[in-house]
Amino acid sequence: MSEPTPELPVVVIGAGPVGLAAAARLLERGLTPLVLEAGPTAGTSVRAWGHVRLFSRWDEVIDPAAEKLLAGAGRQRPDGNAYPSGADWAEHYLQPLAEALGDRVRFSTRVTGVSRAGRDRVVDAGREDQPFTVHVRTADGTEQRLEARAVIDASGTWSTPGPLGGDGLPAPGERAAADRISHRIPDLTDPAVRARYAGKRVAVAGSGASAFTALAQLADLAREAPGTRAVWILRRGIDADTFGGGEADQLPARGALGLRARAAVEDGHAEAVTGFRTAAVEPAGDHLVLTGEDGRRLEPVDEVIALTGLRPDLSFLSELRLALDERLQAPVGLAPLIDPNVHSCGTVYPHGARELAHPEQDVYLVGMKSYGRAPTFLAMTGYEQVRSVAAALAGDDEAAARVELTLPETGVCGGSGVFDEPEAEEEAGGGCCAPLTVGSGGSAPAGGC
Repeated sequence: MSEPTPELPVVVIGAGPVGLAAAARLLERGLTPLVLEAGPTAGTSVRAWGHVRLFSRWDEVIDPAAEKLLAGAGRQRPDGNAYPSGADWAEHYLQPLAEALGDRVRFSTRVTGVSRAGRDRVVDAGREDQPFTVHVRTADGTEQRLEARAVIDASGTWSTPGPLGGDGLPAPGERAAADRISHRIPDLTDPAVRARYAGKRVAVAGSGASAFTALAQLADLAREAPGTRAVWILRRGIDADTFGGGEADQLPARGALGLRARAAVEDGHAEAVTGFRTAAVEPAGDHLVLTGEDGRRLEPVDEVIALTGLRPDLSFLSELRLALDERLQAPVGLAPLIDPNVHSCGTVYPHGARELAHPEQDVYLVGMKSYGRAPTFLAMTGYEQVRSVAAALAGDDEAAARVELTLPETGVCGGSGVFDEPEAEEEAGGGCCAPLTVGSGGSAPAGGC
């Protein structure tokens, strides 16, 4: 670690749960944070899915250092056993926390680039002796260059959802049909949104907690609006682990969410299409037809909800020397622990500065951003990350290496979470419209907390 430069702040990118927790941890360590948030408020991304209820209790989504800061500001703690919505989380925790941090948080300030002063990524000479330069653009278009002693990127992945296309790129016709394809869990309490899906045939693509939430909500809508039906599109087959840990999940609300999705299928409100990877989106009058890589054409649908994961925006970090896994775009020290090609466990053991380190010293990707394209991130994981990173930046290597968190388990831990072999799909129930066989076993917004 390079010598600290006390007069310069540690720049934290993003005023979401993990970014604000990082600021609280830095203050606790006697370091000066400067949080830069592209949106106009704390938790801008969280507010975008404010209608979704977390599957973690308040006790599990409040960082301990942030809680101390809030207590010092006279803020009362919410009931630890209650389950907040995204809106609750933002209003009763994130916004007060940003207010407690005061002018250490700047809103409507978008980071457009990070580098070393006078050094692009090619230059070795004197690199570690130079402060970081953080280029920003404010809401009125003003451009500034700030200096920092370290950079913690907690900007998340919300702004870059994965496409519907099965090869990682938008399928032909996907962009043209953008007005009929949503990448977010719909807010069915909004009359306009409700009207968009009521009585419609809706394709839901994805296999994580966000997809479970959409399926459960559409099943509820179907009970009130006849004709509403979901077509659940999975790139995998269906097996005992598809719906999560159920009653074995140590986060009960997460297990219950999977059971609600399972009930939506078993009750006939959703039909499952397995082993389907979208190759094209074609207009068919007032409907859309999805074509698979294997040539299958699904029955026309009115709307598509593509909940196919999120991915990090690395464009503004291009002048830094980062060590990222070639598949997940996560730090190489972390990637083996979270790789869905290897396992589909819902948790990973707590980790910190060591696993998050890069060749560029004093740069850390934390929170959802650290997971790259991997799913199933928990807020508690991010809080432990920034506790360790703050300790490392303060020179307390012992505390940085210490584990201070025990994570809950899902109750399931299966094989590949990305691409099943054909024979595995056949064992799991097969392809389009095959009879659904669900075993006895049991990822955003709902899956990220």
